[in-house]
Amino acid sequence: MQVLQVQIEVGADPSEVGRARRWARSRLAGCGIGLDEPLAETLILLISELVTNAVVHTGCPAVLRMLLPGTASPGAASPGAVSPDAASPGAVGPVGPATGGRPGTVWPGPVQSGTVRVEVADISARPPTRRWAEGGDTGGRGLELVDGLADRWGWQREGAGKRVWCEVDRGGQCWSSAFEPQHAATNRA
Repeated sequence: MQVLQVQIEVGADPSEVGRARRWARSRLAGCGIGLDEPLAETLILLISELVTNAVVHTGCPAVLRMLLPGTASPGAASPGAVSPDAASPGAVGPVGPATGGRPGTVWPGPVQSGTVRVEVADISARPPTRRWAEGGDTGGRGLELVDGLADRWGWQREGAGKRVWCEVDRGGQCWSSAFEPQHAATNRA
């Protein structure tokens, strides 16, 4: 399966997070992920959290990249496509609930068939840090959401900055029931 890699630069203004979500929705629809699918909603939430973290905590622009299962014929370019290749081997990962999002072993290479990978790169070398929000806190839950919704996530140093990434497997149980009606009480803010 071909993997389409698309990216967009996001400005340092927190209002840019909405633009990143709109851009991501259009790319998801373009690769055959229906906007009404729970997978799309999960990915948009993950993108929102990762981009917000990058913009708010660095005060600088960031780059949002998505690696999507391709539906185009080989060699066909899609709008915003950077490369049909999967993510670079050698990235630090995989990590997730078992490791608390700390860098782990060397990530083995291409994204699995049906997996969507989201990456946000920024110029801050400071690693992502999980905060433990109290009931009335208005922030501090972003990485908890990422940890709970993504099948895998982690980060790697990149030049003077870093790249925070997460992966969601299409058909994985982690997201398939997150937005189902029986969970409505737990999804309210």
